[in-house]
Amino acid sequence: MLSTINDRKIRFALVGCGRIAKNHFNSLEIHQETAELVAVCDNDQDTLNTAVEKTGVPGFSDLNTMLDNITADIIILTTPSGLHPAQAMACFNKGFHVVTEKPMATRLADGENMVKAADKAGKHLFVVKQNRLNATLQLLKRAVSEKRFGKIHLVHLNVFWTRPQAYYDQAAWRGTWEFDGGAFMNQASHYVDLIEWLIGPVKDVQAMTSTHLDIETEDTGVLNIRWRDGTLGSMAVTMCTYPKNLEGSITILGEKGTVRVGGLAVNEIQEWHFADEKEYDQQVKAANYETTSVYGFGHPLYYKNVIEVMKGEAKPITDGREGLKSLELLIAAYLSARDNKTISLPLTY
Repeated sequence: MLSTINDRKIRFALVGCGRIAKNHFNSLEIHQETAELVAVCDNDQDTLNTAVEKTGVPGFSDLNTMLDNITADIIILTTPSGLHPAQAMACFNKGFHVVTEKPMATRLADGENMVKAADKAGKHLFVVKQNRLNATLQLLKRAVSEKRFGKIHLVHLNVFWTRPQAYYDQAAWRGTWEFDGGAFMNQASHYVDLIEWLIGPVKDVQAMTSTHLDIETEDTGVLNIRWRDGTLGSMAVTMCTYPKNLEGSITILGEKGTVRVGGLAVNEIQEWHFADEKEYDQQVKAANYETTSVYGFGHPLYYKNVIEVMKGEAKPITDGREGLKSLELLIAAYLSARDNKTISLPLTY
């Protein structure tokens, strides 16, 4: 039984003050009655200065120095994905819990080692999957769980976004296999997560990828999926949409239901048809929301869960073991694309 905190605010420190960090800062501000940010860390001095100015907390340019000089409960990792494993290990070794952005690692073995290290240290490993908490997807999850589709015939996901060369040129780690991963692993990671979370365990995957920009990894790819229950599906991803982000969607076609959740980032329920009727069908229009951000608005809800877990009031929505499911699927897709063959899950090596 992990210890709980009920007599004070939960203390967070954040490492990696780049693009996604603002979502975490804003989430902690929303939960300021129960949580507080006590430090930030970044090895880029300008980025660090900006974060210190925004948050008003002490800044550190080195992770280990920060860990040795702060009083915190949880370290938030919003650094390049390939750095998460070593940084998480350092945090666990010094007695901290960890919240890590997606994906938790770029190698499956690294992700597994993170889970083992958390278990050994007796600490929580939270993996951010904020899209699960979007109102649109919560309704879809409920419909799937209640088996309103009957037998699901086909599932399809699209991620048609724009990441121009200038985006990748902003930092040397972007678009690299070691630290980033490609369009599937980085930008479309939350959509890959929906494959297992909504439909169930996957049996086989077939993938093909291509690279149009000047980067190591893929910027475009397609994926065929067979779930263990026989359901078939597919996914199409590109970061080369002109001139701007176009769509993030999932469509489920079943014998008794058809649903399409689309928009820029699964923020609009565009089709919702079932043979039966439920009271929550009236919530469909209210669940839709406008967004200019592909990140959605799930981060504050995710932090609500983290805080409740630390207080002993809830279980983690997505812990390390849950994070491993989508990581394994991503690695299987990359193996399939590399070797031009069908890859079956679970992976054995």
